[in-house]
Amino acid sequence: MPAPAPLLDVYSQPTLSTLAPSILASLGVAGEANRLNLPPSKRTVILLVDGMGANLLARNAEHAPYLNSWVGSPIRAGFPTTTATSIVSLGTGLPSGAHGITGYQSYVEEADAVFNWLGWHPTGKKESYADSIVPEVLQPEATTFDRAQAAGITVTTVVPSKFDGSGLTRAGMRGAAFAGIQAYGDLVARTVAVAKSAERTFTYCYISEIDALGHVYGPESEPWLQQLSLVDRVVEQLAAALGPDVTLIVTADHGMVEITDANKIDYDNSPVLSKDVLALAGEPRCRHIHTREGAAADVAARWRAELGDRMWIGTRAEGIVAGLFGPSVHSAFHGRIGDVIAIATDDVAVVRRSVESGLAGLPGQHGALTPDELLIPLLSSPTR
Repeated sequence: MPAPAPLLDVYSQPTLSTLAPSILASLGVAGEANRLNLPPSKRTVILLVDGMGANLLARNAEHAPYLNSWVGSPIRAGFPTTTATSIVSLGTGLPSGAHGITGYQSYVEEADAVFNWLGWHPTGKKESYADSIVPEVLQPEATTFDRAQAAGITVTTVVPSKFDGSGLTRAGMRGAAFAGIQAYGDLVARTVAVAKSAERTFTYCYISEIDALGHVYGPESEPWLQQLSLVDRVVEQLAAALGPDVTLIVTADHGMVEITDANKIDYDNSPVLSKDVLALAGEPRCRHIHTREGAAADVAARWRAELGDRMWIGTRAEGIVAGLFGPSVHSAFHGRIGDVIAIATDDVAVVRRSVESGLAGLPGQHGALTPDELLIPLLSSPTR
């Protein structure tokens, strides 16, 4: 039986990959598409708040009154709805099939292993492999920061100092000057300084804590709500410090859903799901399943029999034709997509309690295409 149609055509509407090209166009860079119809600007700041999905923000407006007073409509994160993919989609202006960062973890031929893109190392390792698995080779496309710099715009990323020179930074954010920060105070101070440092500037800054607390406690938990309130105040402070001469745009990389233990399916304890599987990549809400040669159809059939009422399950070819990874997928990146793909459509997650015990234990998860995961805010100050 063929796979049912995917949940939706992800790229039929604007996604995070359309944001930076639209900003470049608004800054006057020739040849860039302004699909978001952003107004002209000389200085623009993007603040990406990790994990702050549009639905989560709207449902909890009393904890973020300032952000909810801003104007804007949600856009889509892209696919999969995960940080590594979204960061590189923002940085390159391309969907995942064109830049090759196809999930939280992907099988990477150059490493002959399932590869964790955030840490830039094979899963289970701790040290970065960026010296041997070269980011500029694995993700060869020019970034929007490269293009902005070539057009004479001062470009800076204001992110935690630990990301300086990281594999993911080199893959998706190269071309920008790096301004390392430690906390919200220097995020505001350094962002304001670099945004006002030249006649034309493009600045990217990043907040991680909403995502972190959502994973640990669950989205909309009390710690998460308290963090949302703090972020709301930080954005208000940043906007005031930037003033009317700098355009501030707030967005996110994905949303999040809460998954109970009862809805977590343990792959490590399932002979049916693991039969003929060589490697399991992705994350609990979106799995890339790499199979023995010739076994993809049988593996897909078994997964559908077990989980087909709770997940969209299709082969690599079906996923590519459906446009899950964008209009086309570079031939070099086909192997980074599973022979079979499994995408949650309800509150289910395929975890690995033995191999990925930390990830399996988290209540907050993302990666799939439900509205709470896919929709992200695109907000600009109402006074601008």
